Amino acid sequence: MVRPRTVWIEAALNGAWGRERQRDIPISVEEIVADGIAVAQAGAAIVHLHAYDAQTGRQRDDWSLYARIIEGIRARADVIVYPTIPLAGSDYASSAGRRYGHVAELASRGLLEWMVVDPGSVAFVRFGELADASPGFIYENPLPDIRDGMALAKQHGLHPSYAIYEPGFTRLGAALAAAMQTPLPIYRLMFSDEFAWGFPARPEFLAAHLQLLAEAAPGAPWMVAGLGVDIRPLIPAATERGGHVRVGLEDAPWGTELDNIRWVEQAARLVRQAGGEPATAAEIRTDLRRIVASR
Repeated sequence: MVRPRTVWIEAALNGAWGRERQRDIPISVEEIVADGIAVAQAGAAIVHLHAYDAQTGRQRDDWSLYARIIEGIRARADVIVYPTIPLAGSDYASSAGRRYGHVAELASRGLLEWMVVDPGSVAFVRFGELADASPGFIYENPLPDIRDGMALAKQHGLHPSYAIYEPGFTRLGAALAAAMQTPLPIYRLMFSDEFAWGFPARPEFLAAHLQLLAEAAPGAPWMVAGLGVDIRPLIPAATERGGHVRVGLEDAPWGTELDNIRWVEQAARLVRQAGGEPATAAEIRTDLRRIVASR
């Protein structure tokens, strides 16, 4: 009997949203650890998260908070856990070194396998805010920051997880990875319904992403994801075309009725219906080694 192809499922637990936008996001260390363990039991082998000050609900990228979360999840589940990075120019991340300070600290303690590196900048505004003359904001990733992130990935042997908001991110990310000889990046193809960037979550636009990826980084691992999007319609196509999947409350449309566990359960069900099987973390590590060895 032929074993189904393994499909990586990543769960993005919370994001930068407050509970007024996503009521079920975990905020305290204990809540995040509990959600991380639960999504692992539901089929996720990768967990991405933001740490918060539990009193204010504000994002707090303190390495010691992340260490408690990572160690708490991994004490109960073998999963790949990796944190976010703060926005460029925020009050405690005014330089690339400060943006990646917690990542460097965690990596030096052997707690990381992956890290966030976003190879480009993009304008953020929701379609629903355009009539109100919303100024939006620029999610800024200056080239020096990107290079610093890539250098850190190389130093510690971490796989960069790229958020590909626009096609040019693929081209820049692939060129930098080749030039700097970093560990193999993962290309997270970003779709959205709520935000005015990138593509909507439809198979023809997935095909466009994949055509460019095949030219820029042939054979690279990729997954479908996004922000303000229900990615479920793309899961069958991603599974059939050799890709992977990210779901969770960071990515889901604001006000979703599903919690993280149900998002992962539904992703796992759709993967299986399309002929795949959710991967374990050990299988993901093996997949990455195999891809590297084949190059």
